[in-house]
Amino acid sequence: MNEDAMDLRARHKQATREAIGHAALRLAIEQGPNGLALVRVHDIATAAGVSPRTYNNYFSSREEAICAFQADQSRRVGQALRSRPAGESLQEAVLAAVIELYTDPEPDRAGLAMIMSTPELEGEALKAFSMAEAPLAEAIAERTGIDPRRDLFPAVTAAAVAGAIRVAGRHWLQPGVTASFATTLRNALSCVFAPAPLAGSGKDTEGGDDS
Repeated sequence: MNEDAMDLRARHKQATREAIGHAALRLAIEQGPNGLALVRVHDIATAAGVSPRTYNNYFSSREEAICAFQADQSRRVGQALRSRPAGESLQEAVLAAVIELYTDPEPDRAGLAMIMSTPELEGEALKAFSMAEAPLAEAIAERTGIDPRRDLFPAVTAAAVAGAIRVAGRHWLQPGVTASFATTLRNALSCVFAPAPLAGSGKDTEGGDDS
């Protein structure tokens, strides 16, 4: 099989995975927070235009399918950091890479709320966000020249960034928060690299521009 054919096959597989994931999330939203048990494999497969067998080739559970988008983003975060200009500081590069990856497009608020409010889905989402840690730690080690076998900095920083993404999502869903997810995420990520603020001087994540 030549390289073009392999690329085409990979794109087709990713498109199928995304179609199943989108269908699963849409059906979950339609059923509501207490209706996860009503989302059946056959219904997801039908909505995605695939067979149940094809569905099972991609996902082992409904929860995994519903959180597929978050998992796919997390797998790409290391490469997103590697693509940043070499002249950027680690903070600049991480903020730019993560914000672009997780806000283009901006998360679907209804979908994220569904995931965060359903214990089974929240657990799967936590696994998805955690997937970012290893590839991100590798990219941080490469960018800084730090040996991750001797220094915990890459792994700890990657874990903190993954946690900041999760915290930003949860905060963004709170009533009264009007800032875009990009602004909320930027503020959360800035906490990873900044010293602790003085009491009462925290950043306002409910407003401000997106620049």
